[in-house]
Amino acid sequence: MAAAKKIILYGAVVFVLYTIITSPAKAAELVQVGFEGISSAAQGVGEFMTQLVQ
Repeated sequence: MAAAKKIILYGAVVFVLYTIITSPAKAAELVQVGFEGISSAAQGVGEFMTQLVQ
């Protein structure tokens, strides 16, 4: 089981490096989309907590 996790982790790292090297603009776009998603989720939690307190 541990060996499978290592293989999957190494595969993911290789994929990320390959994406960054072959298409830096696309990689930057994907990172931006990820951060926008995190920001939206945080805003949603903040709004929920605000409504909960009121």
